[in-house]
Amino acid sequence: MPEGHTLHRLARLHKRRYSGAPVEVSSPQGRFADEAARLDGQVFTSAEAYGKHLLHHYGPLGTVHVHLGLYGTFNELPLPAAEPVGQVRMRLVGRTHWADLRGPTRCELLDAAQVDALKARLGPDPLRRDAKPDLAWERISRSRTSVAALLMDQAVLAGVGNVYRAEVLFRHGVAPMVPGRSLDRGLWEEMWADLVTLMRHGVRVGRIDTVAPEHMPAAQGRAPREDRHGGEVYVYRRAGMPCLVCGTPVAHQELVGRNLYWCPSCQPA
Repeated sequence: MPEGHTLHRLARLHKRRYSGAPVEVSSPQGRFADEAARLDGQVFTSAEAYGKHLLHHYGPLGTVHVHLGLYGTFNELPLPAAEPVGQVRMRLVGRTHWADLRGPTRCELLDAAQVDALKARLGPDPLRRDAKPDLAWERISRSRTSVAALLMDQAVLAGVGNVYRAEVLFRHGVAPMVPGRSLDRGLWEEMWADLVTLMRHGVRVGRIDTVAPEHMPAAQGRAPREDRHGGEVYVYRRAGMPCLVCGTPVAHQELVGRNLYWCPSCQPA
């Protein structure tokens, strides 16, 4: 599932390409046809992301809420638009580019109250300037749940996914099964600041990089990581491989239906 930086990149791209002018909106698949007909030819006013949610604003007409889920994708191409291929939930055509949305978990038209309710269900997003990290701390500091599970709970923290979760815990030497209420406040503030830095970098470059210069492939004389997620990481998807810092095999287990990775030596219980 795309993490928050991907949605913020999409929001920036769509704001740049489509906002401030009328757009063509359609649903070749048909599942968004009624909503698309209401928006077709109207002005796309803005786009924003909140956590893993993408919002296309059309002023008083409402907001298109997109959650890509595990399989959703946008393709982005310059005009002219080609004939639809496959199950296109929503097609967006602007002045210079067009985009097809396929396979999202959510593609729906919301009114202002529904958008507010959606945001109210989410924790603070490290990529938003209006984020309030104290709200996440309030939830974490009272919880017996493991910090690894809490970081993936979008009601606690919006936009952080499996990669950022594993990497920020490693970078701060936090054992993933430590209860949230055992986490030190100062440490949490350091982790939050680190997430802001890492995720902003992800928005800029379009991949997740978490490895310090001294642990990069060139510095350690190792081959670059090959993974569809891109970027250099410490523990994510490195189960059984030597830790880049201490050489201990990276551990792995399933937690709340997701794969968890950590170094038993660098992140002692």
